[in-house]
Amino acid sequence: MAKNISTVTPEALDDLRKDGHPIELIDVRTPAEYRECHATPARNVPFDSLDPKTIMASRNGSHKNPLYIICQSGTRAQKACEKFYTLGHTQIVNVVGGTQAWQEMGLPVVRGKKVLSLERQVRITAGILVLTGALLGWIIHPAFIGISAFVGAGLAFAGITDSCGMGMMLAKMPWNQISQECENGQRSD
Repeated sequence: MAKNISTVTPEALDDLRKDGHPIELIDVRTPAEYRECHATPARNVPFDSLDPKTIMASRNGSHKNPLYIICQSGTRAQKACEKFYTLGHTQIVNVVGGTQAWQEMGLPVVRGKKVLSLERQVRITAGILVLTGALLGWIIHPAFIGISAFVGAGLAFAGITDSCGMGMMLAKMPWNQISQECENGQRSD
């Protein structure tokens, strides 16, 4: 299924936008990541609340036009595209390299409050848990080493399946959400 998903470079997508083609770009990162920096034409629909049926129903007759999906580097966008393809929607396009590539090309972005990326949050949390398990195992009781083993197994599973449970949990934390007032006051066009 993933082999059939179309891709576009940030430059090519921006050229389409400049040429007046209708661009519907969905950013599937967390609201906090989106608020920090996003491609100018993007609107935020976080991956964990992405409902392809609702999005397609709200497109008001523009089903024939491509729907572009972007994230930080391309992984979440690829998974989001697969959700649409599973339901038979084939006019879905993954923006290669994501927002990171968009910025590196010097394309227009909206900047807001700086946040820790979800990837960094996962690394920090995993590191703290492994260190805590090792220290508790050494100081209090060897059974606490199980904490480190559990985190290690989770990281291995995440690498094999390309799905991170810790990342999904962290994405729902309050610091990765934004209040409705901030969201309404933030321009994304």
